[in-house]
Amino acid sequence: MNQNDATKRVEELRQLLEKYGYHYYVLDDPLVPDAEYDEKMQELIWLEEEFPELKQSDSPTVRIGGKPLDAFEKVQHTIPMMSLGNAFNEQDIYDFDRRVRQAAGDDVQYTCELKIDGLAVSLTYENGRFVRGATRGDGTTGEDITKNLQTVGSIPLRLSQPVDIEVRGEVFMPKRSFEKLNAAKEDAGEALFANPRNAAAGSLRQLDPKVAAKRNLDIFLYSIADVDGADIQTHYGAISYMKELGFKTNPNTQHCPGAEEVIEYINSWIDRRNDLSYEIDGIVIKVDRLHQQEELGFTAKSPRWAIAYKFPAEEKVTTLTGITLSVGRTGVVTPTAQLEAVQVAGTTVKRASLHNEDLIREKDLKIGDKVVIKKAGDIIPEVVRVLDELREGDEKDFEMPTICPACDSELVRLEEEVALRCINPQCPAQIQEGLIHFVSRDAMNIDGLGEKVIQQLFAHRLVAGIADLYKLEREELLTLERMGEKSVQNLLQAIEASKENSLEKLIFGLGIRFVGAKAARTLAEHFKTMERLHHASYEEFIAIYEIGEKMADSIVSYFNKPEAAELLDELAELGVNMEYKGIKRDEAADNSAFSGKTVVLTGTLENITRKEAKEKIEALGGKVTGSVSKNTDVLVAGADAGSKLDKAQQLAVDIWNEEQFLEAVNGENM
Repeated sequence: MNQNDATKRVEELRQLLEKYGYHYYVLDDPLVPDAEYDEKMQELIWLEEEFPELKQSDSPTVRIGGKPLDAFEKVQHTIPMMSLGNAFNEQDIYDFDRRVRQAAGDDVQYTCELKIDGLAVSLTYENGRFVRGATRGDGTTGEDITKNLQTVGSIPLRLSQPVDIEVRGEVFMPKRSFEKLNAAKEDAGEALFANPRNAAAGSLRQLDPKVAAKRNLDIFLYSIADVDGADIQTHYGAISYMKELGFKTNPNTQHCPGAEEVIEYINSWIDRRNDLSYEIDGIVIKVDRLHQQEELGFTAKSPRWAIAYKFPAEEKVTTLTGITLSVGRTGVVTPTAQLEAVQVAGTTVKRASLHNEDLIREKDLKIGDKVVIKKAGDIIPEVVRVLDELREGDEKDFEMPTICPACDSELVRLEEEVALRCINPQCPAQIQEGLIHFVSRDAMNIDGLGEKVIQQLFAHRLVAGIADLYKLEREELLTLERMGEKSVQNLLQAIEASKENSLEKLIFGLGIRFVGAKAARTLAEHFKTMERLHHASYEEFIAIYEIGEKMADSIVSYFNKPEAAELLDELAELGVNMEYKGIKRDEAADNSAFSGKTVVLTGTLENITRKEAKEKIEALGGKVTGSVSKNTDVLVAGADAGSKLDKAQQLAVDIWNEEQFLEAVNGENM
């Protein structure tokens, strides 16, 4: 076969396989037997091997998986992937509806979707071709899992139109695929996945795409994050548009005129959820009109125009076989219920937190009791109540200890606290938990330093504190269980990379009491350097709007300890960054052309990327949104601007070309 014939045949096969795949994976309506599909796929694989120059990134052959990856690269989401607030009953839905109507007017309608229990991902297409897929991560930074997502049959590699678009969706593992996977793992003597969600997440985070390709993953797309050239007015319209492009959307999505219809939709699925071929854990309710979504905006954590209704928790009866104790990083001693294994909401539950001694007394728990358990929010196991009518007389009372189970120090109950606490700063359990916190995702985010590895490092006396993590050497790491040459190399690279983290990551990682990730960012933005933060006074802290008295006291107390100063000096000597690297608001922002303005970007910018443009606008006091509305102040229109430009002209919005935009950024048309 010559080059021309091969080129023609490859294109024919690709079009056929795309068509067959769309009908099989998206429409659930196979056009040909599996054998015929496999035969054409093998022919295409052979042709691409014979003529390598014909292989393209969107070829159907990438679905079988390529070469293993060394690690996942980080991806910054230009538009954050935010989590949703929760509703647990009808009153919560009515309260949400009331808040929405107060802010957006009475003419509000909703779109309701099944809340798929899977892994949220972002898919980016350029000119209609799939170019990147990423996990949600912490909402701002995810992982590039493009190679694994290419193996998911229901994700189109090429759209029906050559558009630039970013969409969001949920990858999941169907129940039947989950059962087959766990059966195979059981036969092989391997640990089982706890539930389909964990199985889906684990599959997408395999470094070998061929493993992901065998897991039979699926996806439903539920929103458009950004698109050029489409005039979309409603969320329901966005879903219809995604379907036109070839995306798989959930057929059970429904438009609801008001709160009453939303509740009817919810109630209709509470009993039917188990009939689905995939797991759902609730219903997502979204304001339908996009301009109202924009008016409602966001809180620090979630959109004000959407909420997730969580299904009532499933309850099961089991036996309380014992109560064990653990010491957290702040010294709090937490009792944990040990239970006879029982299946709850799709996972095996063997333990549940009892929080503190007062709760044990309040519930009148005895070892040997029959207890009712549930998963709060379908996630965290908890003991609901004791079935004391089933007691047989041989149940035993539980007494909280007076000494720390980890270091034998005396336990104390601080004023106004219900928890018992170990106040020994050298308590090994506290140090170990502090290390686990320090390397966690919201803190220093050191890949490869999970809880089990930290436990090994601590047990082998390779670390005794935070600074020791930056002194680990290759030879000593190789002595640990399941730590080969490649794992050690990746771990050391991750540790080294964490030194470049922005200041807020370090502040949160230090584990200062009452200082969460949001407060850590506030402190970093305000003080800019660890040196200034370290020597700030109580009055300086309390003057910051988000910092309360209790948190200010805790911060001052932490930095007054000599060991804190020693740790920070040591980390600085080891090369850990001590400065804030986030988006810094320009000092001239209040007088800039963007101060207090809402800006929309559209079209292709030649001299600056979308992400860079967004960062500059925000640094100069502006806000960037994805759609044009009456609240838009400026539209920045690059080449090939689409419907956003037309709408801006209709609404008499100021329109700038790229040159005008760059002048404004540089302060030339203020």
